[in-house]
Amino acid sequence: MQAMVEQKVYEMARAVEESVDDELHRLEKMDGDELEDIRRRRLEAMKSSQDARKSALERGHGVVNDLDDEKAFFEKMKGEDKMIVHFYRNSSWPCEVMDKHLEVVASKHTEALVCRINAEKSPFLTEKLKIWMLPTLCLVRNTKVVDYIVGFDDVGGTDDFPTEHLRLVLASKGVITYEGGDNDVDANPRRGKKAMNVIDKSSIRRGAKMALNSDDESSDFD
Repeated sequence: MQAMVEQKVYEMARAVEESVDDELHRLEKMDGDELEDIRRRRLEAMKSSQDARKSALERGHGVVNDLDDEKAFFEKMKGEDKMIVHFYRNSSWPCEVMDKHLEVVASKHTEALVCRINAEKSPFLTEKLKIWMLPTLCLVRNTKVVDYIVGFDDVGGTDDFPTEHLRLVLASKGVITYEGGDNDVDANPRRGKKAMNVIDKSSIRRGAKMALNSDDESSDFD
């Protein structure tokens, strides 16, 4: 997995470098009026981007939002283009690790609304979305669930993955815009503890407290 991510980052860097070279060659051939038109359009794009960012921050983007219950989940989802929802459990080390990474994701990517909801207190939603392992990230586009990140398998299979890996995976799934390289902030705790929690599905149906088992990281329901 590490080699695959490194190769992806390298490919992205090469693509960006080639794109910059092409743009420089194009600019060298332009006259004054064309350059002024480009400058005007870029200023307009910057203003539009700033206005969009301001609106997003007012709606809770930029931080991780705690959802109190299932009703809050559906209310928060309305009008959002991209949404990342962490289904977590209190006092769970793997969920704490994911929370730390999501704080970075939220601050870096205001194009997506980042939330978290206690799976134990949301039995209906947890079963409806077929959440069976914690942590699980539910990825939403235009009020539709489009994908999941279940446990840590997609980011390397351990709890000491760098935030860069999570950002690349989220970008590949279309919920954030990221091409790699901007990895100045890393929430990797670099400590080894057991990696995932598996939910007892029968307890979800009863709406009772979930029984969680962290002894088998790859357990599924029988």
